Amino acid sequence: MTHSDGHPDGHSGADTDQDKDGNEGGRDAGQPESRGEGRREGPGGGRYLLENRQTEAGERFDAFATLFDPTTFRHFEGLGVGPGWRCWEVGAGGTSVVSWLAERVGLTGTVVATDIDTSLVAKAARPPVEVRMHDVGAEEPPGEGFDLVHARLVLVHVPDRERALRSMIKALRPGGRLLLEDADPALQPLLCPDEHGPAEELANRLRRGFRRLLADRGADLSYGRRLPRLLREAGLGQVEADAYFPVTSPACTALESATVRQIRTRLVTAGLAADEEIDQHLANVASGTMDLTTAPMISAWGTKP
Repeated sequence: MTHSDGHPDGHSGADTDQDKDGNEGGRDAGQPESRGEGRREGPGGGRYLLENRQTEAGERFDAFATLFDPTTFRHFEGLGVGPGWRCWEVGAGGTSVVSWLAERVGLTGTVVATDIDTSLVAKAARPPVEVRMHDVGAEEPPGEGFDLVHARLVLVHVPDRERALRSMIKALRPGGRLLLEDADPALQPLLCPDEHGPAEELANRLRRGFRRLLADRGADLSYGRRLPRLLREAGLGQVEADAYFPVTSPACTALESATVRQIRTRLVTAGLAADEEIDQHLANVASGTMDLTTAPMISAWGTKP
């Protein structure tokens, strides 16, 4: 999720200016025009932009695991996750994080993995893992007394983020830890920070189109930077945060290829790109000659009093 730049003829709809907070078109991208989970019907005329059941979703989750699991697992270790812990993995998506938690908490612990689409995480449903269909932005938490609640790259898509945050904190026991990790595409909006040629210019322009599609569906493209403040305002203590930003990686290349293939119809339908431009970009990506990055992932954590 992320990024921008460039402005060829015929696609001016992607070339919106940003306001001082980095939001598209001077509108606060964090204020969606409809309610309900970001993965349901949105103001952009469709369901969640990146459905778990689409063919490319598995490729994207593999890339996310390669890019972000080391950071997530480092934070889990720092928080002391261990045998007997009760954990809630919000918006689980794939299985890598759930499997790590299951191994760490053991059969004396519990890992509740929730998502509104459990098609990819369902195969992890064996003790100590419980998989449940759940909408964190619209439903009560699936239990209370958790030692850890974690969500990665989830809340940026949830229109009712305030309710989701309250729900996750409610689910913690006193002394329980909340770890939220989310992208901040507006903080670093480029797919190719080193925009030195036509291939990089095209890549950044298509990434701007992707950001436009996300914002139109209620995604808050500057949410990551707000996490520490939001945790403090919600009453958590011992709040800390850091960020991970891969400058170039084979996993970034794989993620970009899968993402563009997954959203190409939306880009074309919205007038943000032409089919031949997408074909050219995918060929450029496959050539391995560009340094591709992602938005920074900001991790923030705190303790419930």
